[in-house]
Amino acid sequence: MPLHDEEERHQLLADRLLDSNEEESAYDYSDKVHIIGVDEEHDDDDFTKTPPFSWKKLWAFTGPGFLMSIAFLDPGNLEGDLQAGAIAGYSLLWLLFWATAMGLLVQLLAARLGVATSRHLAELCRDEYPKWARLLLWVMAELALIGADIQEVIGSAIAIKILSRGFLPLWSGVVITALDCFVFLFLENYGVRKLEALFAVLIAVMAVSFAWIFGETKPNGVELLVGVVVPKLSSKTIKQAVGIVGCVIMPHNVFLHSALVQSRDIDNRKIGRVREALKYYSIESTIALAISFMINLFVTTVFAKSFYGSEIANSIGLENAGQYLQDKYGGGSFPILYIWAIGLLAAGQSSTITGTYAGQFIMGGFLHMRLKKWQRALITRSCAIVPTLIVALAFDTSEKSLDVLNEWLNVLQCVQIPFALIPLLYLVSREEIMGVFKIGSSMKVISWLVAVLVMLINGYLLMDSLSSAVSGMLFTSVVVAFTGAYIAFIVYLISRGVTFPNWFVKNRSSSSIDN
Repeated sequence: MPLHDEEERHQLLADRLLDSNEEESAYDYSDKVHIIGVDEEHDDDDFTKTPPFSWKKLWAFTGPGFLMSIAFLDPGNLEGDLQAGAIAGYSLLWLLFWATAMGLLVQLLAARLGVATSRHLAELCRDEYPKWARLLLWVMAELALIGADIQEVIGSAIAIKILSRGFLPLWSGVVITALDCFVFLFLENYGVRKLEALFAVLIAVMAVSFAWIFGETKPNGVELLVGVVVPKLSSKTIKQAVGIVGCVIMPHNVFLHSALVQSRDIDNRKIGRVREALKYYSIESTIALAISFMINLFVTTVFAKSFYGSEIANSIGLENAGQYLQDKYGGGSFPILYIWAIGLLAAGQSSTITGTYAGQFIMGGFLHMRLKKWQRALITRSCAIVPTLIVALAFDTSEKSLDVLNEWLNVLQCVQIPFALIPLLYLVSREEIMGVFKIGSSMKVISWLVAVLVMLINGYLLMDSLSSAVSGMLFTSVVVAFTGAYIAFIVYLISRGVTFPNWFVKNRSSSSIDN
């Protein structure tokens, strides 16, 4: 098809999206960061021309990728990191690297969808799927978000408990985290950049805290390098390996990133402007996830150096990890226990805010709810805080039970991953949705291979967890029924995205005629 036809089709699609007054956008126009005019003398009329690279523009686009990267640093990830280090040593660092790379690919596709269509994943799912399917997708997204939120809030509550020397119990930390989340989100009223600056500070706190502990414990540099470069996997570390992959790709984060990129005001009617935005978002997302990889690397190697091969390796969790470090390395100039707690608090607070943010987009997109931001935030918070308070009250006195709960929450999120990945890949592959920005054949194959790999890995975790927990005929029958329905829904979602080659369709048609 000629290039000008492709461009005309894209511009018609963009005009339709931009001129629609019936849809609620992720950001009001007044809230957006305005890009056009930054480091430019004039606006070129050629809508296919991509403006030259500009450091000022890169800075203007920087923000959404760092908010997205918080999901790679939440308390659930930190627990996966420390357990991988304590049980598997340095041997799974290579997997942490490649899992982060796979996560980057998924997040870039989410950003591509949001930029090219001016709509986020939840909104597009609402239009592309029948009512029963989109409601089921919404329920799955909410369940994944609640599971992630419980981990994040509990992580913050544990940090508050440590910093208060046990004076504030777990449930009070949950309440504090729930309330201060609204205080932080209030910053958005002063502009998106203020909220992004807050996240930059929290990421910096995490980086400094865990780098400090890294420096105190002095992990082996050669073993670290070998662990990153040389793939190793044994039967004893499969569970930790699966946990690393499962923790990196978070369902709610896919929905979140497709909305965050719309915080920049770009002219979607111009192909060059969209290409420019995708270029800058790719750069800033890569930098953000490179920083998150380093922070995860710090945590994994600290516990690999400190506890790999020890008797307590299998019993380390978020609540006792800081105390174990304190017992091994002492106080120093500043007690390592409190350094750990500060880093954990920053991880919990930042991920809780992004979780609330994601909940607003998910609920508003799937249900088309026209509510004020604080109302949607209140509903989203309430959905997660009530079960989290129950968890805090039930498990406050049992570290082992809290770790078991955390494992099941990881399983819950793993189960939900296909319901974010499959719709994403389906939508970014459709020319009717993406215009000239649909992914090509090679990228489509790579993306589906990554998605299938992630789903198989998480399927293994699910089956392993259920096989050890399922007992009794009635319970087994219920689990089998739900598993069958789960697989059937995944097959349905995949079938909508399958397109057959022209030669296959022609051969099928010929066969039908001959018969």
